[in-house]
Amino acid sequence: MTERSIRRRILIGGVILILILIRVGLRLATLHLGRETDTSPAKYDSRAILLAGRGTILDCRGTDNALALNLVVKDICADPRKIVNSNLVAHAAAVLSEYLNVPADELADRINRPERRFAYLKRYVPEEEAVPVLKFGIPGLFLNDTIVRHYPHRAFMCHVLGFVNYEGAGSSGVEQTMDVYLRGSPGYIEGCVNARREELYWRRNRRIPALAGANVTLTLDQNVQYMAEKALDEVMAAQQCAGAWCIVERVKTGEILALACRPAFNPNEFRTSEENSRLNRAIGFTYEPGSTFKVVAIAAALNEGAVRPDTEFDCENGAWKYAGKILHDVREYGILSVADIVKKSSNIGAAKVALILGEKRYYDYLKRFGLGARAGIDLPGEETGILNPVEKWARIDITRIAMGQSVAVTALQMVTIFAAFGNEGFLMRPYLVKSVNRVTGETLYQAQPEVIGRPIAQRTARAMRELLRRVTEEGGTGTKACVEGYDVAGKTGTAQKALPGGGFSATDVVSSFVGLLPADDPEIVIAVVVDSPRKAHYGGIVAAPVFGSIAAQAVRYLEIPPTRIEMASR
Repeated sequence: MTERSIRRRILIGGVILILILIRVGLRLATLHLGRETDTSPAKYDSRAILLAGRGTILDCRGTDNALALNLVVKDICADPRKIVNSNLVAHAAAVLSEYLNVPADELADRINRPERRFAYLKRYVPEEEAVPVLKFGIPGLFLNDTIVRHYPHRAFMCHVLGFVNYEGAGSSGVEQTMDVYLRGSPGYIEGCVNARREELYWRRNRRIPALAGANVTLTLDQNVQYMAEKALDEVMAAQQCAGAWCIVERVKTGEILALACRPAFNPNEFRTSEENSRLNRAIGFTYEPGSTFKVVAIAAALNEGAVRPDTEFDCENGAWKYAGKILHDVREYGILSVADIVKKSSNIGAAKVALILGEKRYYDYLKRFGLGARAGIDLPGEETGILNPVEKWARIDITRIAMGQSVAVTALQMVTIFAAFGNEGFLMRPYLVKSVNRVTGETLYQAQPEVIGRPIAQRTARAMRELLRRVTEEGGTGTKACVEGYDVAGKTGTAQKALPGGGFSATDVVSSFVGLLPADDPEIVIAVVVDSPRKAHYGGIVAAPVFGSIAAQAVRYLEIPPTRIEMASR
């Protein structure tokens, strides 16, 4: 090979190498400095999430009564590296602090992290408030779409609805129990983006649409709920009590029409609410029921044929010693029939009825009525109450349980027991989710009334209604629960609150009233419980009027026919 040919080959090779280097340099410049054009072969895989709207919660009347819905809002976000590289950390923190009402040092801490490419500056901001931040011209500042749960009626029905946390999960109430239906499934888009992370729409490979959450329809009626909540607000103000709660239920089906508790909270602001206000007292607060519990011993004895309504007991003129302890009545009663034991609420009479049954039979009926077990409502946080095994009873316990001490219940358990008296002895499972439906109309769940037991016969249930009706007549303890035009069958209760170290409080009581109406053929049952009233104590004075207020409005709204036409027309 000649020297001339060698030089020519070296020259050609050098030119080729130079061209390659130029090409690589141009490409690098394009990627780093320029905007990628449509013909650029460089593509990057991407996957964008499509948000799934959470299902709506509705009251029993359907689509026009949304109790919980979604709002599309913005998250104000930042690329910390871009802001740091622009030497604008202090400026961005100062400007955004004033606009977002977030401390400047807190924002600076989030931004001054050059190793990160993403940070939340403020979440769940309405669009009209979020968009103006882009006008500040801060590099690396951007907005992301997100969905926030909104409760248009604020604290109304809060203990039933619950709330959704910032991770999008139901955290209490129906939002929690029905979360699997409500939350839906997010979709996504798979495709390509250019070097500036901009999507190349013509290179979109796959699009899976989001599946919206299903809608949940409740058995609750907004109007009945309003009646209940208004009545509770009134008793809270009048009695300056620690709390109050109420349940309204259809006797024959177990459908909950209203469930209200005080204190309440705004689920839109759940993070700032107190834990005490979030407690659903109707199902999660256990208390000694006092005299409302006497109905179990009476019903059991009647059902066993151990007593009749006219069977008489010596009530010992108001003081009776048993097992070394003295049991008192509020008044000095002498001989009382079973009917009058209920009407006048004699502790001694109820205790003697329970003794006729004996411990094992009485305990068996307590279990058959659902004591010591959950009623099974479709809400989280239901307590079982407290019922000790009969083997652990002290000799005195049977007489104290008969009058509503040494046992703890929830208001829901008492509603379920009284509803059985109105439903010919059948215990119904209480429920408040009526149905679950997709937006397409497909039904995913449809509730049906469910019998969970029958502790007493039809004749006993009817006898109990007659005995309880006398409680609201002249001379009974529940006259303030009367509703004009309707016979009410109910029972008052006043129980001293147990002290942590033993014994009972001399000032704090739980006052209650549970009742059915109309008494002959009940349609609804209502339980009212008031915790630690300050102005009065007895259930007939504190809780019975609340029952009467709610019942008087509910029977007319629900178009329940009166039982005494002449009084109703007057």
